Amino acid sequence: MSFAGYFINGTVRDNELFAAVNDELRRQRDQVELIASENFVSEEVLSAIGCVMTNKYAEGYPGKRYYGGCKFVDVAEKLAVERVCRLFGCKFANVQPHSGAQANLSVFYALAKPGDVILGMGLAMGGHLTHGSAPTISGKWFRAVNYGVDEDGFTDYDQVRRLALEHKPKIIVAGASSYSRKIDFGRFREIADSVGAFLMADIAHYAGLIAAGLYPSPVGAAHAITSTTHKTLRGPRGGVILTDDEAIAKKIDGAVFPGVQGGPHMHIIAAKAVAFFEALQPSFKEYARNVLDNSIMMADRLKELGLNIVSGGTDCHMSVVDLTKLSITGKIAETELEEAGITCNKNAIPFDKLPPQQTSGIRIGSAAMTSRGLKTTDFKKIADLIYKVLSGYGKPGHEELKKETRSETLRICGEFPLYGKDRALP
Repeated sequence: MSFAGYFINGTVRDNELFAAVNDELRRQRDQVELIASENFVSEEVLSAIGCVMTNKYAEGYPGKRYYGGCKFVDVAEKLAVERVCRLFGCKFANVQPHSGAQANLSVFYALAKPGDVILGMGLAMGGHLTHGSAPTISGKWFRAVNYGVDEDGFTDYDQVRRLALEHKPKIIVAGASSYSRKIDFGRFREIADSVGAFLMADIAHYAGLIAAGLYPSPVGAAHAITSTTHKTLRGPRGGVILTDDEAIAKKIDGAVFPGVQGGPHMHIIAAKAVAFFEALQPSFKEYARNVLDNSIMMADRLKELGLNIVSGGTDCHMSVVDLTKLSITGKIAETELEEAGITCNKNAIPFDKLPPQQTSGIRIGSAAMTSRGLKTTDFKKIADLIYKVLSGYGKPGHEELKKETRSETLRICGEFPLYGKDRALP
């Protein structure tokens, strides 16, 4: 890709940034990307991210802006709203959140007051920082109570009910950051109703699979639904909020703007509209099916090789691998695999005895490399490479083994180009 074209008159005026962007493109091109929260957008989405709508301020909402000249950005936002509502079968959407974290904060701002109780999955059990973790706003503004998983790694719904009855939360959060099994949103709603709580479903990781009908949908169960627009939706970095309740929709609109944000990023909203359009096509369902099949293959193969998968497997695009048997930390595994050409992230396992900076596991996902065209046979090979590198750690010949693995990951990446020739590096 020639980054020079993005500069005035095609002249590169920042060689340091040019080098960094080119290096990042080279890294993405040449690494097997398994970070579960990452994906590769289409060239059309990439183009929209860089479009001239980035120049436009548009505080407010379509038809009710605080700036003039919003006629055409209104079209983009209306398209994004209409498409995402059609994609998930809901009535109302706010596409302005800059991230999933701000989408979550907006719902908290709309439906609760500082000091209220919120009940979410604990970070160490697979939840997300924004679900009440102590260092975040949600953990500081609200009285956060955490539920977790049972000894088999599945959501402990009895604990959720018990904590809800004890603490009477204003909001119950159903969703996770590193939980690979299906979430029973209907069961969560029953618990929420029993204590008069709002149910918020955070589907950031599962959204693409939900859109394709391959994972349970919270529509009809949750009062408010939040998501990122990247991950399995394969769109730009950003957030979205969905609801079927008109009164809640109005509260959410006010919470997003002017509650927690100023002007929306109209180029990102344009890119969201493109991504939603792509997700509405029949080909996206095939893509999502491949994402799921590839994830299951990778998890099952690692189990065959002797590694433990948290909860015993996966129902989505990601798995958490327990490394206890190998006596290796997640931090070491992350570093060793990256040097071999495989990118993942260290991740805590339920009831982990190691600190968050070390962890006893890694999280792996299939969405990004599925976007590049890899199939189940390729993911089986990747699982073999993961095991080869990690099981060989600390043994004689390990550095040579990593070099051999690096050659294989480069071959795989070369077989499945990231973008077309016009975006290839020289």
